[in-house]
Amino acid sequence: MRGDGIRGERHGTAPVPLSVLDLVTVGAGRTATDALRTSVEIAGLAEARGYHRYWVAEHHSMPGVASSSPAVILAYLAAHTDRIRLGSGGVMLPNHAPLVIAEQFGTLEAMAPGRVDLGLGRAPGTDGATAAALRRSDRLSEGADEFPQQLAELTRFLDDDFPDGHPYRRIHAVPGPIQATSPGGVQSPHRPPLWLLGSSGFSARLAGVLGLPFAFAHHFSAQNTVPALDLYRESFKPSAVLDAPYALIGVSALATDDENEARRQVMAAALNMVRLRTGRPGLVPTPEEAEAYEFNEMEREFVASWNANVIHGTADQVRTGLDDLAKRTGADELMITGNAHGGDIRLRSYELIANAYGLPRA
Repeated sequence: MRGDGIRGERHGTAPVPLSVLDLVTVGAGRTATDALRTSVEIAGLAEARGYHRYWVAEHHSMPGVASSSPAVILAYLAAHTDRIRLGSGGVMLPNHAPLVIAEQFGTLEAMAPGRVDLGLGRAPGTDGATAAALRRSDRLSEGADEFPQQLAELTRFLDDDFPDGHPYRRIHAVPGPIQATSPGGVQSPHRPPLWLLGSSGFSARLAGVLGLPFAFAHHFSAQNTVPALDLYRESFKPSAVLDAPYALIGVSALATDDENEARRQVMAAALNMVRLRTGRPGLVPTPEEAEAYEFNEMEREFVASWNANVIHGTADQVRTGLDDLAKRTGADELMITGNAHGGDIRLRSYELIANAYGLPRA
């Protein structure tokens, strides 16, 4: 059936299916090992409480973000979960050869059959110099422009259906469909569904034209959310994948037992963003460090603008904010990213949100 593995199931009183986006954030005084262990804990909680999927983002050269290798992290999470969908939110395709991504996600699909998503973006997920190092080229705009061609090539590798005469006709992504056509071969019927990610209109339109599911980065491009979703829906053409549009949005949300603690944690995350945007990326600071920091006028304006799109407070306040956002955007799914200094705070936030909506307990 079209949409299998894409459309989520709504639980409790949630307005739409709820999911998790993980940046594997590393707080000051913590290690990447600590952050990855937190990811396993959150994934376990998400699975037990009915969150639909758990995605990991690709970022590079950021000390406070340990998600430079989504496929490796997803393999780790697959070993510690049984049912929840796992995926990339996303793999930045211009940074990689399409064959490599087809092989990586074919391997993940073999590890966790029927529960792997392949979300793709065309941004570098880092600064220009790092992107140039990743791609071994300084022609970054050229890589973004070639995204539709890279996407088509990746799709061909995943389906193993390059036409006769194509230079890649005899090249096969393994694990993959070629194993089913080999003597004695048996191949899984599953193939990771492709999602397009975006923060503007380009991927929205492309996802619509191709009939693919679309994920929009509301958490850092809120002003473009409604226009991009409208463009996606207007451009949508039914496909073998979907017969109707399906769009999720990433939303920054943090619930705590105390409203003041939520403000403290959100200010620490905002200070981290200030440093990133001014070329000083580092570990996520503690709330105490953020309280002692003297923001200049420009930084205060940035923080006010940034935090205006972070839903935070008690569980009831966050539930109200998520309900309003779902209604305002018409999103089919909300993917929550909870940024805070401590892993315990992030874990508690997802639990409080689950409780606020009465999500089931496994």
